[in-house]
Amino acid sequence: MQENSLTGSTLSIGEFKGLFKSLHPSLCVFANGYLNNLPAAKDVVQEVFIKMWENKTTFKNINAVKPYLYKAVKNRCLDLLKSKRVRVMDNEVEVEELEIIASDSYFYREVLLAETTTIITNAVNNLPPKCSEIINLSLRNYSNQEIADILSLSVHTVKAQKKIAYQKLRPMLKEYYQLLLLVLIS
Repeated sequence: MQENSLTGSTLSIGEFKGLFKSLHPSLCVFANGYLNNLPAAKDVVQEVFIKMWENKTTFKNINAVKPYLYKAVKNRCLDLLKSKRVRVMDNEVEVEELEIIASDSYFYREVLLAETTTIITNAVNNLPPKCSEIINLSLRNYSNQEIADILSLSVHTVKAQKKIAYQKLRPMLKEYYQLLLLVLIS
């Protein structure tokens, strides 16, 4: 996609598909931060993309699309929460919670988390298959012993593969250290 290919126009089908493919995962993580309900989060993201396509929304340039999508997903999530059609952790959302969720600081924190999740997921997916599988299980809070049992490996092999993975991830994520640090301290 060229930077100025959208000046005052709608997205082509190719641009739309590219945006959907690249932003769908992070938008789902973002929506899930509001709803704490992954199926509902995926539905919200799909609705936003469909509405954008059907309304033939125009953008000044390609850089305007991503913020638009995040804002549209946020607004749709808030609408769902306000209408109490979605339960958060099996409890109705209280008014005070809605005010916190609607705040800009919450929005920015959730965008940061979604973007960071996508960056880490992409880096892990670029690892050799066995390393990737082990790191994905580790990120799901499985212990080394549990990973070894699941994959029929020795604990020593799991530790060695994790070490290899971390050595490969370090240079892949080097340019994102500041972003990752922001996520950790927020």
